[in-house]
Amino acid sequence: MTTMAGKLDEKITPIYQEVLQRNPGESEFHQAVHEVLESLGRVIVKYPEFADHKIIQRICEPERQVIFRVPWQDDRGEVHINRAFRVEFNSALGPYKGGMRFHPSVYLGVIKFLGFEQIFKNALTGLPIGGGKGGSDFDPKGRSDDEIMRFCQSLMTELYRHLGEYTDVPAGDIGVGQREIGYLFGQYKRITNRYESGVLTGKGLDWGGSLVRREATGYGTVFFAQEMLRARGESLEGRKCVVSGSGNVAIYAAEQLIQLGAKVIACSDSNGVIVHEAGIDLDLLKQIKEVERRRIRDYADRCTDARYIDRGNIWDIPCDVAIPAATENELSGSDAKKLVENGCIAVAEGANMPTTPEGVHVFQDAGVAYGPGKAANAGGVATSALEMQQNASRDSWTFEYTEKRLQQIMQDIHHTCHETAEEFGVPGNYVLGANIAAFLKVGRAMVAMGLV
Repeated sequence: MTTMAGKLDEKITPIYQEVLQRNPGESEFHQAVHEVLESLGRVIVKYPEFADHKIIQRICEPERQVIFRVPWQDDRGEVHINRAFRVEFNSALGPYKGGMRFHPSVYLGVIKFLGFEQIFKNALTGLPIGGGKGGSDFDPKGRSDDEIMRFCQSLMTELYRHLGEYTDVPAGDIGVGQREIGYLFGQYKRITNRYESGVLTGKGLDWGGSLVRREATGYGTVFFAQEMLRARGESLEGRKCVVSGSGNVAIYAAEQLIQLGAKVIACSDSNGVIVHEAGIDLDLLKQIKEVERRRIRDYADRCTDARYIDRGNIWDIPCDVAIPAATENELSGSDAKKLVENGCIAVAEGANMPTTPEGVHVFQDAGVAYGPGKAANAGGVATSALEMQQNASRDSWTFEYTEKRLQQIMQDIHHTCHETAEEFGVPGNYVLGANIAAFLKVGRAMVAMGLV
């Protein structure tokens, strides 16, 4: 379990202790809650009505938690049982919105951490969506399309009753891409006898999906990084960048960095790191990861001036800008110190909570422009909400128009976080700015709706 690096206000400490007691063993959820509560002491002083209405206590407790078994058969006829979750955390601003994750590490604490983060991330987009998250400990790696289809159909047979375009709208996440969304949507349509496009996002372009959705999280993270540097009178052009991971978020973060004139020199997967000082060949990376679905080491086999570091640490590579885009707690305090020593000036999180609390404080103390995931990677869910808008109006937008909307949303998120941090006396602190701005929006809605 990652230790908490900051202190809580004395009025908020008992609330956090209650969260620990009510949710034992859920370390990721504890970490996410602590990170938000660190920011709220100033809010309670300025707006005591939130304490009177117990908004913090209410926002830390999900409105609904659904846990169920998913029985399915593999291609040999063997029966498997997985566990699945949907945590519908907060609907003060709109229907629950958040992805489904298929990975062996999934358990209730992971889903609650992700759902809790989603409340604030979704609030920052300015779009009418609440926060939720779901997933299963099913591992799609090595499974055939038929096996994945059977699993998705079994999962949706239970989950469908909790979904709806005005109730709860899942999307993809780790292990859940367009293929899985297709199988889930097909089963939802089959059971309900309704072509309800807006009930799932991340759909294929031929049947209700949105252009830019695949690129949105990576693109949005880079747009946020660009705004952080612009606020300091700097830019991404000519900067050396490293991007952890080599999945969807990492690939399209790299693509946008290159488009804005930066040089991406390293990326990674769970086995190692590729370093290519001349600049990552994006077409080759896409071929290996998206078409062939192979490991990152193959990049070095086909590109002679690149080197592969088996079990290497990408944060050891000197860079100007770092984009952690793999998974939670991948960037430790010692990693952060190494980045700072090597001259890193900006970090924008493409993954959810990828930096440990110790790492966050290292960046803040060093004056690094640090964009937390709930702000920096909100582009994915923002574009999902834009997909919902297109579905509701039976419309389809161009790539250019949707990308422009995404860029404007990310600029607005940056402005909101930046201005809120200044208002509360900590200019440049995007963590505090994001947490307070989102909390105020959700909290005011909850107060307005009464005790529900």
